[in-house]
Amino acid sequence: MPKKKERLVLGKDTRKCQPRLRMIANGTVKVNTVRAEQCASIAVTSQTLLRQIPQQRGKAAVPVKKAALPKSVKPKTLRTVAGNVYANVFIETLDASIGKRRFAGERARKSNLVTACLPLDQIEHVASQDNVTYVELGEALATPTPIVSADKIAVPSASLRKFGTPAQRSKARDVLIGIIDVQGFDFSHPDFLDAKGKSRFVAIWDQGGTGRPSPKGNVQFNYGSELRQDHLNAAIAAAPKLKIPAYDLEPQSQMEVGSHGTHVASIAAGNRGVCSAAMIAGVLISLPTEDTDKRKSFYDSTRIADAIDYLVRLSQELTAQRKKPVRLAINVSLGTNGHAHDGSSAISRWIDAAMSVPGRCVCVAAGNAGQEVAAFEGDSGFVMGRIHTSGIVPGNELVKDIEWLVVGNGIADLSENELEIWFSAQDRLAVQVRPPNSDQWIGPIEPRQFIENQQLKDGTFLSVYNELYHPANGANYISIYLSPLLSDKGVIGVSAGRWTVRLIGREVRDGQFHGWIERDDPRKLGRVGDKEMWRFPSFFSEASNVDNSSVSSLACGQRVLSVANLDDAAERINITSSQGPTRDSRNKPDTAAPGTNVPAAKGFAGPDDLWISMSGTSMASPFVTGVAGLMLGVEPKLTAAQIEGIIIRSADPLPGGGFKWVNDAGFGRINPKRCLDEAELINKREDKTK
Repeated sequence: MPKKKERLVLGKDTRKCQPRLRMIANGTVKVNTVRAEQCASIAVTSQTLLRQIPQQRGKAAVPVKKAALPKSVKPKTLRTVAGNVYANVFIETLDASIGKRRFAGERARKSNLVTACLPLDQIEHVASQDNVTYVELGEALATPTPIVSADKIAVPSASLRKFGTPAQRSKARDVLIGIIDVQGFDFSHPDFLDAKGKSRFVAIWDQGGTGRPSPKGNVQFNYGSELRQDHLNAAIAAAPKLKIPAYDLEPQSQMEVGSHGTHVASIAAGNRGVCSAAMIAGVLISLPTEDTDKRKSFYDSTRIADAIDYLVRLSQELTAQRKKPVRLAINVSLGTNGHAHDGSSAISRWIDAAMSVPGRCVCVAAGNAGQEVAAFEGDSGFVMGRIHTSGIVPGNELVKDIEWLVVGNGIADLSENELEIWFSAQDRLAVQVRPPNSDQWIGPIEPRQFIENQQLKDGTFLSVYNELYHPANGANYISIYLSPLLSDKGVIGVSAGRWTVRLIGREVRDGQFHGWIERDDPRKLGRVGDKEMWRFPSFFSEASNVDNSSVSSLACGQRVLSVANLDDAAERINITSSQGPTRDSRNKPDTAAPGTNVPAAKGFAGPDDLWISMSGTSMASPFVTGVAGLMLGVEPKLTAAQIEGIIIRSADPLPGGGFKWVNDAGFGRINPKRCLDEAELINKREDKTK
């Protein structure tokens, strides 16, 4: 490592930058070019990509022998921060009245938050401004991981998701169901065609698309392609003559057979869906499969903010066209796992602000991180479930150890691993880290201290930040990052084994802490000899894992409906469904809905293979979105808070349960009929004055 005086720490206002952003900004272009494969909020220009990694040209980074790589990918000094690597960030300002002057790369504003796409060499300038209090990266979006049935599925019954009276259902004609998802929307599927054979999709914004112009009129939406209803219907009309599917005439950047987005839209608002009279709009988050495409694209929580705002704008546009109010129910079956799980993240506050207007609501899947142990021999589902730990540091100079397992495929984990530990502002904790197969502790790192991109003997890079008073919630937090050795010649993965994190009490008044691992999705990278290489999620040991508070941080927002996965046939919550409460002890999830073995539309599979069954909270959430859409049809002035109140009031307890909130089922199974009846009564009053 270079001498301390030679190292450039990003900016004089280090405290204003999120630790992960600091770590990335102080890396080289070559490191960040490879990192961009994994980091949702980092992208590089095409020119940078070709110049920095000509050997790979579209291939995944592959592991090589340590002898073939330099000892460090870090330069001796960091005098220049990269300007051709870009980051999607949230900028938090002092107040909502931030004037007319725009930040470099600014895209949108809401309340005191700004979204921007900045080259890394501009981060310091933005953070140094007096009106800026914090700059943080957009959070990675977790790829949906539903369980897909291999069996051929019959056409779902028309009555399967039909609730309320015909009059109640028909009122949803003035409701827009917005679906924010991945893998494409099969707009020509029979489940989305009206009686005249036209698509009920009024628009699809493909954030990764190039075939049509981007949405007009706002810099926030000046990327991707917007497919309007006229485009979709023209393709449907032309398809029979050309003997090709309509979706090939209006292609999207993702069109996967059995697509997640198509299935989710079908549950919420298909002809056999819950809110079958509503209009439908889709926002396709860009989540490319090729590593080189991932390096050039963003798929982080700022894209969710854009999607929410696009759907709000679309509902306003439809209101003007139809000359009657169009209400909006949005489904997000994607998740984030970073931040404090208390609704204080930038994206949670952005959504809360957007939902402050009556006639809107958002439903979010609680997540599929509920399983803590193997359910049968050979089951590894617990790996995705061991993401949360908690405990108490008993007192001053006493310690608490956390066991963090990095497994990969038994050779090396080629992904970056992140652990955040949140605790009371009352406390002061130091932290030490012990690598696998070592008796040496690194640290202690005291409050307001950090180590950044420190290369260990095995090639792993370790960064640790001990921060006080996060500006969004006032809590203290410790961020720990394990990074592989990233270079244009290849990758040496993070050392496999048990990493031990030791918390040491310095000043303990409360002592409680919670920690979450940022989830990686298992992904095959290729082979080395006779062995497969994977990016694989790290997880807590069985001793350190605490089986609660695993709800996606996106589903912890104040004004979102958080939905658990009900196994309808078994009348119990699916083992994989994430659990609450939030870090600040709020009741999430709110309710449970059918999410196990759910039949719905199968996208992009052809006319002879139209239906598929999937399981996960991704399937439960759109059920609730559909019910919320019906409620907004019955009473258009409902607020998101009122919709939540009605749903939890009218929920049915599961067998053996009561009316109290429980951490896996919320307040119980949603009861659509009672929800509609309560919505009709909400503004009725009886005068009993004598």
